[in-house]
Amino acid sequence: MDYEKFCSQILAVDPKIRFATVYDEWSVKVGGGMREGVKSLLSERASKELVNLATLDWKSRKDMAQWLGKTKYTLAEYDTIKRFSFYLGDDYLLLVSTEKDCDTNLIVDQVIKLYYENQE
Repeated sequence: MDYEKFCSQILAVDPKIRFATVYDEWSVKVGGGMREGVKSLLSERASKELVNLATLDWKSRKDMAQWLGKTKYTLAEYDTIKRFSFYLGDDYLLLVSTEKDCDTNLIVDQVIKLYYENQE
């Protein structure tokens, strides 16, 4: 999959999407980034820590899959933003952050639709 293209398509879904980036299982960025003109709310260090924590959470959810099935996505709502984690198979994690007042169902439905459209 072309993760740069995939993340660009996600950013095009809604102007309230601030960030869309794919990481591998080692928290290494493989595509995407912040929407042009949007300033990160986190320092570089805090951003890396958040990605590492999301990756650890993803790995722990994989362990639970034998009982509950695979996790499709998780959502964390903060005072200032929403952060979605989408589990792209066993190897990649997509993090998406949005303005707090975004349409959650639209984001989830469109990201999942784009993921399947971009399968090669």
